[in-house]
Amino acid sequence: MAAANRPPPRIAMWSGPRNISTALMRSWGSREDTVVVDEPLYAHYLDATGRAHPSREAIIAHYDTDWRAVVDRLTGPLPDDADIFYQKHMAHHLLLKMDWDWVGALRNALLIREPRAMLTSLIEFLPEPTLSDTGLPQQWRLFQRLRREHDAPPPVLRAQDVLKAPGPMLDALCGVLGVPYRDAMLSWSPGPRTTDGIWAKHWYDSVYDSTGFQPYTPKNIPLPDRLHDLHEECRALYDKLAAHRLCP
Repeated sequence: MAAANRPPPRIAMWSGPRNISTALMRSWGSREDTVVVDEPLYAHYLDATGRAHPSREAIIAHYDTDWRAVVDRLTGPLPDDADIFYQKHMAHHLLLKMDWDWVGALRNALLIREPRAMLTSLIEFLPEPTLSDTGLPQQWRLFQRLRREHDAPPPVLRAQDVLKAPGPMLDALCGVLGVPYRDAMLSWSPGPRTTDGIWAKHWYDSVYDSTGFQPYTPKNIPLPDRLHDLHEECRALYDKLAAHRLCP
């Protein structure tokens, strides 16, 4: 797509759970030209699916459960006179019954994590996860759709690649998304943000303590036998996406 015809820089990062998605939100939020939003479709997802997540009722009461109204804000004017609107999304919040056409108005990227590490972390919060809970089917469907629409695949970030080389990877990502890279993306002050969702107290402890991307450390936690089949399903989708991963 020609640069002159690109939509305004509303960047949607579609991640699975237990990834570095919040650290990436901190990274983009460290830019003076960027405003961020944290999982804006979460309340709709909980209300529509009935999933039992921490603070479920409070989230539904506090945030808009009408996905159409949320989408109007996500695709409308950039808030607070910002130059860039960065949207942290969980891919599993993108339900099939929703109209996905609006996604094409955004500059989209996908964030993936090695399935074994993702699953062994996820079961601390969801002991019996489903394939849909991992966001991988939604990411693959979104990848195929965006590739058809734009005649090119969207950028795919592997979490381990970002942790191993945050500067080069973020520079490469910014280049694909058509925005300038800033060194400010490599560090941030610890603690909460007003832009964090009210679910942050359940999920963001490690990010609250961080001041930048943590060095990559392989996870060697054994996978419970009950998750073997799910892991195989996740691996097949992950490998398809990882084949298109962004390199610096």
